[in-house]
Amino acid sequence: MKDKVRYALGEIIIVIIGISIAFSLNKCSENSKNEKLKLQYLQSLKNDLEIDKTNLTQNVKSLETKIETLEKVLPLFNLKDLKKKRGINQIFSIIELSEFHPKDITYQSMINSGDFSLIEDLSLKNAIENHYSGYKTILKDYERQLIIHKKYLGDYFIYNMDYDAMQKGGFGFKDENLLKNILLSMNGSFKIKKNASKRGITSCDSLLKVLNKAL
Repeated sequence: MKDKVRYALGEIIIVIIGISIAFSLNKCSENSKNEKLKLQYLQSLKNDLEIDKTNLTQNVKSLETKIETLEKVLPLFNLKDLKKKRGINQIFSIIELSEFHPKDITYQSMINSGDFSLIEDLSLKNAIENHYSGYKTILKDYERQLIIHKKYLGDYFIYNMDYDAMQKGGFGFKDENLLKNILLSMNGSFKIKKNASKRGITSCDSLLKVLNKAL
């Protein structure tokens, strides 16, 4: 009888050990998959940041050129010398919007899928969250120029431009003071966007540094 009990207990212990080993192996496999997935996410985030940094850097250069052009154009207003006044035509080279569309697909995928929890390092997690939250402020600063374009510059080109006169070599801007005020506002928006872009570049560099350590 005692032998049967010992045998039964031995069988139970063997089964328990087997289950524990299987569970442990399964857990190790799951942890390995999660670690691999986390590293893939981090690498993808790094790639996204490098693209954002490139776009922001290009925008800074473009905005600096626009600011330089405006500084040359603004003193030409209200001059009597028609040849000099024609230099105002340079504004057509600065009206194209410098846009920024953050590449945040990886970040949003991690949030929406719940995989952001794979990142256990609190400092890394906070760095990622702070960076992408900062984009909201940058985009608001970018929106200022868009508003000026939509509400003021577009209307000016429709209602205060004499394109026939310009084609004949004349001066096609009807309301100089209004245009000057719009351009002054644009100049301010360019400077705001440039500073916002530089903040974005700094933030990208900071997060890239953290990600490089984690990879």
